[in-house]
Amino acid sequence: MTLPVANISIVTLGVEDLAVSTAFYEKLGWTNTAASQDSVTFFQGHSVVLGLYGRAALAEDVGVENTPSGFRGASLALNLPSEEDVDTFFAHVIASGGMAVKIPVKVFWGGYSGYFADPDGHYWEIAYNPFFVGDSDTGQLKLDPKT
Repeated sequence: MTLPVANISIVTLGVEDLAVSTAFYEKLGWTNTAASQDSVTFFQGHSVVLGLYGRAALAEDVGVENTPSGFRGASLALNLPSEEDVDTFFAHVIASGGMAVKIPVKVFWGGYSGYFADPDGHYWEIAYNPFFVGDSDTGQLKLDPKT
């Protein structure tokens, strides 16, 4: 049996106020699309679509209880070409309504990163990783397969 290529095509975040979260991500440069509707927003990224959907409705769709509290054990990441880019984007996020969780600093693994939370508490890392090669136009990482 041949499996399809493993790839994340859409990341969907459950949000309390779709209009507030949509406006926040638009301020960060995400491109809203014609696929968006009153109940869902779809942003086109370079290699993934970011979806925003009502948190209660998403929990219902998954078939789980809507229990929004505490650390969710996950973060999303935006890798940038330099430490300066990390600082610039981080400042823009905070000015746009994001909450600073960890100010960008040099980190033990040799890179530079910080964390912010969006209006619903979803954690995002903004990082410069000198060991990852990325396309500076799209931000898409290009990692070699493990041999």
